This record gives sequence, structure tokens and C-alpha cells, in this order.
Amino acid sequence: MQPQIVVLREGTDTSQGKPQLLSNISACLLVADSVRTTLGPRGMDKLLVNSQGTATISNDGATILQLLDIVHPAAKTLVDIAKSQDAEVGDGTTTVVLLTGEILQQLRPFIEDGVHPRIIIKALQLSSQLAIDKLKQLARKVDITDRSVLVKCASTALSSKLVSQQTDFFAKMSVDAVLSLDKLMPLDMIGIKQVPGGGLEESFLVGGVAFKKTFSYAGFEMQPKSYKNCKIALLNVELELKAERDNAEIRVENVTEYQKIVDAEWNILYEQLRLIQESGAQVVLSKLPIGDVATQFFADRDMFCAGRVTVEDLRRTQKACGGAIASSARDLRPECLGSAEYFEERQVGADRFNIFTGCPNAKSCTLILRGGSKQFLDETERSLHDAIMIVRRAIQNDSVVAGGGAIEMEISKCLRDYSRQIAGKQQALIAAAARAFEIIPRQLCDNAGLDSINMLNKLRQKHHTDNGNWYGVNIEKGDIGNNMEAFVWEPVANKLNVITAAFEAAALILSVDETVKNVKADGGGPPQMPAGMGRGMGRPMMG
Repeated sequence: MQPQIVVLREGTDTSQGKPQLLSNISACLLVADSVRTTLGPRGMDKLLVNSQGTATISNDGATILQLLDIVHPAAKTLVDIAKSQDAEVGDGTTTVVLLTGEILQQLRPFIEDGVHPRIIIKALQLSSQLAIDKLKQLARKVDITDRSVLVKCASTALSSKLVSQQTDFFAKMSVDAVLSLDKLMPLDMIGIKQVPGGGLEESFLVGGVAFKKTFSYAGFEMQPKSYKNCKIALLNVELELKAERDNAEIRVENVTEYQKIVDAEWNILYEQLRLIQESGAQVVLSKLPIGDVATQFFADRDMFCAGRVTVEDLRRTQKACGGAIASSARDLRPECLGSAEYFEERQVGADRFNIFTGCPNAKSCTLILRGGSKQFLDETERSLHDAIMIVRRAIQNDSVVAGGGAIEMEISKCLRDYSRQIAGKQQALIAAAARAFEIIPRQLCDNAGLDSINMLNKLRQKHHTDNGNWYGVNIEKGDIGNNMEAFVWEPVANKLNVITAAFEAAALILSVDETVKNVKADGGGPPQMPAGMGRGMGRPMMG
């Protein structure tokens, strides 16, 4: 009898072989099904409620998958690729999940028939390379200095969102927001503020900085609420009398000595306020609190102040208006001040906003969104994020392709033609990858209530003609059409990332043949002695 060898903790779950691989594929298909109906201009929204009862309405693939709290290890791969697509491009999160799911669906029969996963993965890598080469070959260069080109790309991204009825309005706003940034186009320089109430068309873009009125003390209402050609002091200084610490102890002999301590504290504060006034600043913004004494001091001298301004808003103000953030009032020199053509405190809905416009640098902007409910505003913000990311990618990569399933149908035709030229298992596997690409136009039709079988037959026929490259699903007409001429454009970077991520994720899932799930360690066992302390720590030996 050979002794039993125990390597893993008792109770560890180990699953392996073909059943495990098929189980992983089934889990991924369930994830793809959860976002399937959200694709395209006629896609449906999902209402998700978390454990705290907070409701979220969205049709953004990455947002939905994050909120679903998926625990299956293989299915989490689809969540990761949706996140990466959202971070890299912004749009196409549902597309990448659907394409991955359909690739696995088409290859599932081969796994069941006993084809080795490594042969399938090799075919996937070849298919991915062929698709990318075809995509680059079809890419059409556009003039990104033409603002209308960027508006068309943003319109395509917004057409499938909750705000699709206001596509023209928000597409122009997204393009203006991106063009106001510097060459690196940092996203954190675009501020988005939500104000519940009003209609979507009341949203507006500030070519500078806007933030909600901060906490204010007595005397604030006496301050001016608008300036022309103002100087702005940006501080990281606390302008109020500090309370003593609980454990502080000051011993004095008489009242006169105590009065000297109080006077010294007041003199320090007034000295700081005097230095700020002498710098020539008319608007004072500080990251730290500005107390009631300082507020009244500035009001008496026709100066505006706001304390407890968030770091993000202070940085964006500095970027747009110039100047430097001073950590001491003594450091405040005229060259450290920012400037703006116009400053005002404006009522927006139920909130008051401090708004700087006509900033000399103008490398920052703020979108102020209006809408009915918090959930609607959150989804509007997510939609604008996608449009802004697409515009950034279009500027960085000046190539576009037609959307609406047109590029997917052309890639599918390319892979099908290639598969007929080769023999063996690879022929069937590449043909399966070609069929997988058809999921995008098919799902667009299904979500719009169109006959997907009839539409796909029309598209296959059109793509086999010489001038049918750009034919895809035209939702507005309810038929196929030339989407390049219809200005349904998508940046090449978007599709490139979708194809690469989908094929890599499918290959990764197919390469897993065993899942080992460790059990949780028991917390009730005896305490273990720390490593390295087992010897020489007992009773000392007596010599």
C-alpha cells in the first residue's frame, strides 16, 4: 500500500478536463447574455440595485458588469476586458464582451468534439492577425482639424446612449471640451458637475472653471459677486483663529500676559490678511478654511473669498487661470496670481456656482449637467465620458471606419475567404471566427426589432460586391446602407482594441483546463509560533 500524499488543504475544490472548460465557456456566455440587449442605438437599459438599495440605470457594458458583482473566476475575464476597453478607448465595452462570447460560442462544438485547445488558440491568433491587417487596410484617413469630423465620431458614440435624443447638442459640447485642453488632453482637466432639475438642453460648457459655492461665514453676502479682469490668489493657508489643542497647557502669571498671547494670535492672522490684500488679489481661493474674521475683512475691502475648495477644483483653476498655489501668505507675489477676464457667482438650479471665464490659459473646462433625477444625471455623465474618450482617440489616431456592423461584416468576409484557401482543422476554426464577427450586426438588428436573418443575407450579398465595403445596418431607415456616407464613423483605435482584447480573452479562457479553489482557513486553530522563533525561545539553560 502506497501512503496517501496530501498536497492541497483538505476540502480544496479541484475541477479539470473538458467539463471544466465547457463550464467556463457557459459562464462567459451568461455574462455576454446579460449585456446583449444594450448594444446599439435601440439598445435597452438595465436597472441595477446594490445591497444598500442604490439604483443605477445604465446601458454601458463596463458599468453593468462592475455592478453585477460576478464571482465566477473565468467570467471575471470578461469584466476585466470591459474595464480595459473603457479605460483605453471609452466606448465599445458591450461590443468587446459580445464578440468574446460569440467566439467562444462558435468554438464550443470543436471542444465537445475533442479538438485540442492549443490548435484552437493557434487558429484564434491567426484570425486576430488577419482581422487587424484587414482593419488597417480599410482604415480611412480623415482631417482631424475639421471640427465636423470629430462631431460625427462623438455622435456615433452617443447614438446608443440614454441621451440619444440630444446627440447633436452633446456631441458639439464633447468636442468643445476636448479641444479646450492642451496636447496631452488630460481627462482630469475636464470637470463635470451635476445640478438636479431643469432639462438636458439647459446643460452648458464653461470654458474655464466652475465649482459649487463652498461653506461660507457671516459677511460673505457683503462681498462682490462679479469681477472683470480680476486677479486670483490660490492658497493652501488656513485663515482663521485656531482652537487650542485639548492637551495644550499655557501657564501665565497675570491677565496682561494672557492678553499678549491673544493679541499675538490676532496679529498673525491680520498680518496674513494684509499681505493677501497688498498682493492685489480680488478673488481669494483656499484649500483650507477661511474663517468669519477673514471673510468680513475681505468683504470690507471689496474682495471675494472661498475656503475649503477641493484640490481638483483648485488645480483646474490654476491650470486655466495661471498663477501658483501658495502655502504661505508671504509667498504671495504679483507673479503668483492667476487672472480671468470675468468672474461671477451664478445661480444654477438650486445651487450657486463660482464661475471663471475668459481664462488666459484655458486648458481646463467644466461641463454643468442639468436633468431630472440623480440616476439620469449619472448616466448622462457616463455617456459624455464615452463621447469625450472617443473624440480624444480620434484626435490621436486620425483614421476611422464605418460603424453599424459594416467593418465587422467586411472582416467576416475576409476571414471566410481565407479559410477556403487552406485545408485541415484550421479551415473550420477560422470560418467559425468569421461567423463570430456577424454577432454585432445581428444584435443591432435584434435590438431594433428588425429581421436579422434577412438583413444579414442582404449584407453578405452587398459585401461580396466591389463597392459594398461600408454597408452596415442603418437603424433609422430600418434597412442596410452605406454607413461611411451616412457619417456613422468610429475611430480605428476603438475597433483595434475590441478585436485584440476579444481574441486574447477567448484564447485565455480556452487555455484553462483546471480550476483550483482554496478553502478558507479555519480561524479557530491554535496560534502559530512566528517563523524563525522555534529554537532558543524556551526556558533558558542554566550553566
